[in-house]
Amino acid sequence: MNMKKALNFFYVCLAIFFIALAYNTFNNKNKTDMKRIINTSNAPKPIGPYNQAVISGDLMFISGQVAFDPNTDELVLDDIQSETKQVMENLKSILEEANLSFNNVVKTTIFLSDMNDFQQVNEVYGSYFSNNQAPARETVEVSRLPKDVNVEISMIAQK
Repeated sequence: MNMKKALNFFYVCLAIFFIALAYNTFNNKNKTDMKRIINTSNAPKPIGPYNQAVISGDLMFISGQVAFDPNTDELVLDDIQSETKQVMENLKSILEEANLSFNNVVKTTIFLSDMNDFQQVNEVYGSYFSNNQAPARETVEVSRLPKDVNVEISMIAQK
């Protein structure tokens, strides 16, 4: 009798194991299917092994953008306002590729090579948002940015 109970217990455990295995396999497949890569020719090509943006669930994570003009592949470094405007236009193109806008942005990170540019960057950046739609944000001064640019901005948007 004890052997029969032990064998039944073993079969129940084995069945639970296979059900859990099937569930995890199915569940992981769905998570992989939810990740979508966003790249557009209306924004600069990535300068490293990354994509312009990745959508996972209802969030879009936009990689840091710098002031490359996507039409010429040249950096726009005339002044900090022009540089920031080009960065924001690049971000706008990526948002639009996913049928989103700046109203969908929930978080922004701005990297500056010189915090003395903060006010001028704010003026340009702020012109892309209405006051009640501005996302959460931090601005960080860094010692150096790729290609020796002065500003880089990354964003998180929600569908």
